[in-house]
Amino acid sequence: MNTLTHFAPPQLPLLHRGKVRDSLRAPSGDRLIIVTDRLSAFDSVLETAIPHKGAVLNGLANFWFAKTAHIIPNHVIKLIDANAMLVKEAEPIKVEMVVRNYITGSMLRGYQKGQRTFSGVTVPDGLTKHQKFPEPIVTPTTKEESDREITPENLVSEGWVSKELYDQMKEKSLALFKVGSELLKEKGIILVDTKYEFGLLNGQLILIDEMHTPDSSRFWSAEDYARNPETAEQMDKEYVRQWLIANKQDGQYPRALTPEVAKEASRRYLDIYERVVGEALPTAKTEDPDVRARLLSNLVAAGLLKATDEELRTL
Repeated sequence: MNTLTHFAPPQLPLLHRGKVRDSLRAPSGDRLIIVTDRLSAFDSVLETAIPHKGAVLNGLANFWFAKTAHIIPNHVIKLIDANAMLVKEAEPIKVEMVVRNYITGSMLRGYQKGQRTFSGVTVPDGLTKHQKFPEPIVTPTTKEESDREITPENLVSEGWVSKELYDQMKEKSLALFKVGSELLKEKGIILVDTKYEFGLLNGQLILIDEMHTPDSSRFWSAEDYARNPETAEQMDKEYVRQWLIANKQDGQYPRALTPEVAKEASRRYLDIYERVVGEALPTAKTEDPDVRARLLSNLVAAGLLKATDEELRTL
């Protein structure tokens, strides 16, 4: 099945290649974000790409940015292609605002080892696996080579943000989480936890990166959680993580997925998109013979590229 693993037309300078996204400089000076089908797990990009994954992430981010623009401005200028978004160039704030409504994941692992304070937030003894908090909590981390927990006070004292800016980021994060939780609840989905990233544009705080996607959030089926909270299965890439764990050999995770696992992962990404948005991913309704050719065609139509037939064949 056709996938998009990279995209680097010589006309558009590459600004940054992340684990999943490639950022290019548009002729206007804005940033063009290409969301590929690469999949990252355990801090490593797998050799196997997941069909439709990039379009799902890009489409969901665009959906949520539109739904929350009344809470805070965001960086979106225009969706150029299922896998491409033109955004404003903002100064990123090197802090991830992690909002949690349940004890799970890394926080649960720390809790089971005796940890009770997380990024300055202290939780009580006696919590059980996947238990809901009375109110969502914010546990920020730094965006470094290895993200680390940090208190709001230390974010300020180390110079990451001012107190006023942090307070604003916290307020907006909780407001975004509330909107996301309420909308997803109507669809039978629990927003377990997520992260938000912010930037400054002309001194104004704006929302950047992605939001409420299967890569940046945990989702549970509300029905599944109601049956047994402790065995609730994540509706995101946790399926791939568990397969990697089950197939670990000599302390090493597999570098590639089997075709069957890749197909199932793709189905899960498409399913969460349809459940959230209310309709199937447009580019998945018919088999797309060449994702890269479609992307190039749309960039040309948007005036961002001048491409010849030869370039279409070689990129």
